[in-house]
Amino acid sequence: MRIAILDDYQGAVQDLAAFKKLTDHTVDIYHDIVKDVDQLAARLYDAEVLVPIRERTVIDDTLLSKLPNLQLISQTGKGTTHIDVEACTRRGIAVAFSGGNSYAPAELTWALVLASVRNLPQEVANAKAGRWQRAPIGTCLRGRTLGILGYGSIGRIVAGYGKAFGMHVIAWGRAGSLSRAIQDGLEAATSKEAFFSECDVLSVHLRLNEDTRGSITAADLALMKPTATIVNTSRADLIERDALATALKMGRPGFAAVDAYEDEPAIDHPLFKLDNAVCAPHLGYVEKDTYEIFFGGAFDNVLAFEDGTPANLVNPEVLEHRRAST
Repeated sequence: MRIAILDDYQGAVQDLAAFKKLTDHTVDIYHDIVKDVDQLAARLYDAEVLVPIRERTVIDDTLLSKLPNLQLISQTGKGTTHIDVEACTRRGIAVAFSGGNSYAPAELTWALVLASVRNLPQEVANAKAGRWQRAPIGTCLRGRTLGILGYGSIGRIVAGYGKAFGMHVIAWGRAGSLSRAIQDGLEAATSKEAFFSECDVLSVHLRLNEDTRGSITAADLALMKPTATIVNTSRADLIERDALATALKMGRPGFAAVDAYEDEPAIDHPLFKLDNAVCAPHLGYVEKDTYEIFFGGAFDNVLAFEDGTPANLVNPEVLEHRRAST
C-alpha cells in the first residue's frame, strides 16, 4: 500500500523500531506542514493510507474529496477532532486509532511546573549571558496547593507527582471527574471560583470539546493569586482566546507554563513575548516511548486493514459501506 506519514517535524519516525513493520510498503514521510488544501491534496493524491501525527493536520471533507485513492486514516493516538469522521464514513474511508501514553505528557507537565516556579529558563539564559541569579526569586512547592482541572488519566498522574512533592492537591471538573478524585483521596474544591482563587499551581487536563472550549475565562484567571502559576499542557482553546496573555500582563496569575497553542506550529505568539510565561513547543507526547506506542499501533492497524481484518476502527460502520460499494 502507498502510505503517507504527515508532519514528522523532527524526522523521528524512520528511526523508530516500529517503522520496520512497513518494510514491504511504499512510505512517503513529510517533515513540513502544509495548510493549503490544494497543495496538500496534490502531495497526498496517490496515498491509500494516511498516518497523521496527532492533530497536526486537519483532514476535512474538502481535503477528502481530493483524495480518490484514500482507504484508511490510521491515527496516532485516540484523538479524532481534526478528522471529519462522518465524511470519511460517507466516502468509505476507514479511520483507526492507536494507543497512547499518559506518563509522557504528565512528566512534561511537571517539568513545566518546576521550570516555572523556579524561573529556570530565565536563569539558564542569564547564566549563559554572564548574568548570575538575575531572575525574580522562585518558590518551593512543598506545602502549597496544586489544583487539577480535569481528573482523567493524566490529571491523576500529575496529582500523584504533587503529593510526592508534599503539596496539598485539590480538584475541579465535572461530577464524574470529581467523584474519581474523591475516591482517590483528593479534596474537591467547593466551587469553580474557590478553585481558581486557592491554587498556587493550577494544572489543566480537560478534553477539548464544544462544552469545554473557552471554558477557562478571563474572569476565572482574574481570581488567581499574583503568585500563582497556571500550567496548560492540554489544549490552548480551553482558555478564552487572548485571555491568558492579558491576564499575565495584569498580574493574575503571576506565571504561566504552556505546551499548546491555538495554531501550530506557533509563530510570534503573544505568550512568547512575556517574561512570566514558559513556552514549550507542544512536547507533551513527543518522546521516543510514546512514538513507539503511537506508530506501532498505527502501523499494526494498517497491516490489519490490508489483511482484511481491520481493527480499532472509530467508524466500523464504514465496513458495510465498503461492502455495498464493491
